Amino acid sequence: MTINSVGKALLLSGAAVITIGISACTTGTPVIPHDPCRTVPTRANNAERTSDLHMRVSGPIQLPVHPGTTTHTSGFGPRWGTHHQGNDLAGPIGTPILAALDGIVVAAGSTGEGPGVGFENWVIIDSNVDGSPVSTVYGHMFTDGIHVAPGQQVTAGEHIADIGNAGSSTGAHLHFEYWQGGRLQGGTPIDPVTVLPEIARQNGGAPPSVKDHHDNDRHSDQDNNVRLVAASRSTADCSGFGIAGGGDLASGTVPTEFEPWLRRAGGVCPNIDSPLLAAQLQQENNFRYGPDAPVSPSGAIGPAQFMPGSWAIWGKDHDGDGTADPNSIADAVMSQAHFMCALHHDVSEIPGDPIELTLAAYNAGPGAVLLHRGIPPYAETQNYIAKITAARTAFTNPNSRGRFMSNASGDNRQVVAAAREYLGTPYVWGGGGIAGPSNGGFDCSGLTSFAVHAASAGTLTLPRTSEQQWTVGVEIPIAQAQPGDLVFGSWGPNGPGHVGIYSGNGQMVHAPTTGDVVTEAPLQAGMKARRVM
Repeated sequence: MTINSVGKALLLSGAAVITIGISACTTGTPVIPHDPCRTVPTRANNAERTSDLHMRVSGPIQLPVHPGTTTHTSGFGPRWGTHHQGNDLAGPIGTPILAALDGIVVAAGSTGEGPGVGFENWVIIDSNVDGSPVSTVYGHMFTDGIHVAPGQQVTAGEHIADIGNAGSSTGAHLHFEYWQGGRLQGGTPIDPVTVLPEIARQNGGAPPSVKDHHDNDRHSDQDNNVRLVAASRSTADCSGFGIAGGGDLASGTVPTEFEPWLRRAGGVCPNIDSPLLAAQLQQENNFRYGPDAPVSPSGAIGPAQFMPGSWAIWGKDHDGDGTADPNSIADAVMSQAHFMCALHHDVSEIPGDPIELTLAAYNAGPGAVLLHRGIPPYAETQNYIAKITAARTAFTNPNSRGRFMSNASGDNRQVVAAAREYLGTPYVWGGGGIAGPSNGGFDCSGLTSFAVHAASAGTLTLPRTSEQQWTVGVEIPIAQAQPGDLVFGSWGPNGPGHVGIYSGNGQMVHAPTTGDVVTEAPLQAGMKARRVM
């Protein structure tokens, strides 16, 4: 970066890193020291460089509401062409929502989906339940109805939020989920009634009859048994569990030695996440570090390319080795996060996108941003912002958004599930991509780009157009198409003009045309199929 000194210092506290002492991927087995579910350096343990800080085992699970204040309106299982992954408890707006387990708040606020979409807002709490990682999820609150912050420790029964009606909601209610293996880590959703039967009895204080309960849940009970077995054998990637902001980074997208520090850095403040920091490190010095790492012509040093003057202010010894070294991964990444958080605060009153303004301040100096009351008219700075914001999505864990959750199975059907999450979303020409809808919707190839990227947990990125997507994978006879395969039609001299996702029984999920919405409909005549996963 090419920066000037910041005129004032902003005191920021690092996020507490709490890790569990039993394997987060299996039950009952002690972990080895380098288990990715456990070992993340903390300021507390760096001094002696010996043991980890352990997340304490939670006490008994409790209702996420006060008894009798809500009504159980919808259960776990198939619903509206997709899978309802929790239970709905309806109640008046403002009804208190309580933490169901002791744990660490790892997300609180926007799901990243935008107003009126999905949960819109949520709270995720990571907990150690008898040595097994569990996340509880609370959705549909209004912004001012969230009373906790990422990194906060909570106890079961604590008032964490209020019931709202935000997002894709048909009425004020709490949507409550229970995830074995971690919500952000690709775990397994379990019917909350399995671990907390009292949920199904929240009907204004009058429990439903046993017959009604079993008739309504006959199919979901069988499905849930399968999911319980799957959870007990989970192979989910548990990196980032129990760390505020730690689950935002897609696994395997950065060099191994950077990953634990980027996960920790993503929790320094809620506005600067680890995917943004990773994209910035890629742009700054392509993750090169150490005494032989290149130094820029202007004298910027290390993986975060700190100028000496800025390092003198922001460089700190975060790995506890006694030296604040700009070529050290830990020192550079954590100092980068603290500096970015301070810059975000400094530009907060300037009109414009706050992340773009923060990146501009990192590159050109906060003085230039303040002088121009926006992004400075420098080609270098403008290109810097464009490259980092474009690359950010590739480092983002798809599970960190409020809708589709990929798991570790690699099942092609997950492509269908991801697309079905957006049934009813408007068709927008040029809309959508791997980050989800844009400008209010999807076009056909934007939808397939999102669904494949999400289903593969970010490991597969399709080209943007239907013609280009036809070149990926292998063609298969349309009669042998399986759910999750891409289907192509509207053929022209340059290839297919349309693409959808085969969902079985001669149907596809697709974004048809202007004026229509994402829908599930019969295959069109003359379609061909390709398998990309």
